[in-house]
Amino acid sequence: MPKTRVALAIFIAILAVSTASIFIRLAQKDAPSLVIAAIRLTVASLALAPFALLQHGDEIRSITRREWTLAALAGLFLSIHFAAWITSLEYTTVVSSVVLVSTGPLWVALLSPVFLKEIPTRWVWIGMTLALLGGIIVGLGDSCSLTDSRLSCPPLSDLLAGSAFFGNFLALLGAWTVAGYLMIGRSLRARLSLVPYIFIVYGVAALALLGCVAAAKQSLFGYPKLTYLWMLGLALIPQLIGHSTYNWALRYMPASLVSVATLGEPIGSAILAFLILGESPSALTLLGGILILAGIYLASGDRKRQGSESR
Repeated sequence: MPKTRVALAIFIAILAVSTASIFIRLAQKDAPSLVIAAIRLTVASLALAPFALLQHGDEIRSITRREWTLAALAGLFLSIHFAAWITSLEYTTVVSSVVLVSTGPLWVALLSPVFLKEIPTRWVWIGMTLALLGGIIVGLGDSCSLTDSRLSCPPLSDLLAGSAFFGNFLALLGAWTVAGYLMIGRSLRARLSLVPYIFIVYGVAALALLGCVAAAKQSLFGYPKLTYLWMLGLALIPQLIGHSTYNWALRYMPASLVSVATLGEPIGSAILAFLILGESPSALTLLGGILILAGIYLASGDRKRQGSESR
């Protein structure tokens, strides 16, 4: 596969996924977060069904029990990721949420020794340290203010009880679960075609989220037409175009490099949040976000440097 084609596909994916938080915020005016997550994955699964079943039926029937198990596990990770992250946008800013959920590659790097047999180097630890510091600053940025070089914060009890703190935690939960999803995907995409893989994973995630909606006694129906339009856009643009392109790229690029490419999403989301939602991040949030992105780059890009040195 030509490198230019892969690079162009990744660029399109970044543009597509950057719209996700905007579609979510617009839909959250009328619909619960679990419903948004469930409809996102359900629409994506139904859109893929004809291609998966008609063009890849033989491959799906040949999938081994182990591959089915791993794909189902990836789907469960993905369902938790979307439920947690989408809900986080109810409580914290777009920039804080997207930057924190983008730390998934750091957790990939940390878990690689166990699951991918890759040993972290000093760059991974440096990156983790920067990201940890940045995460603390982002956590403070939604509740504290920086005026005349002085940091003013509420009492710790109020800080921990605040909605922004809860939203930031949910965004981190989304990062932890997407790390598991990425690592399983790297293993399976070496053996499965893109469409069968994402059809199964999205399908499992959709079923899990629909179950959560039923358990929460929420409804999929009765929302304004415009809300359904936002949810449809969320399923088609960030999900089918954005995330599916990332999955396609996993066949031609290491998971760590695909993870580095996702650093473009927080930047794109921040710009769109400012233009469409009128949301301006605080100075602390910007500083923390820069540290987190730098940490992700150092940690995730380390294996690329290692590969270059070994050739």
